[in-house]
Amino acid sequence: MEKETELEIDENKIDDAALALLYLTMHKDKYSVRAWKSIDWDVMDRLHEKGYISNPQSKAKSVAVTLEGEEKSKELFFKLFGASN
Repeated sequence: MEKETELEIDENKIDDAALALLYLTMHKDKYSVRAWKSIDWDVMDRLHEKGYISNPQSKAKSVAVTLEGEEKSKELFFKLFGASN
């Protein structure tokens, strides 16, 4: 079995991918855009600190997405997961 090497993790890349994945669960209601909170808590906290989502530390199963977060999420989703033509 091959010995694992230590890999330095770029948390910004993880945050970008997580924000892009939130695009899959976004829905608009009468008052806001929301996304289901099914991503690692540390990542969600960082997205909150960056101003993309409301505080995820609540009993709600979804989190409010800011306008900036909605736009960035869509941009990242198509950049990271869009099929090339």
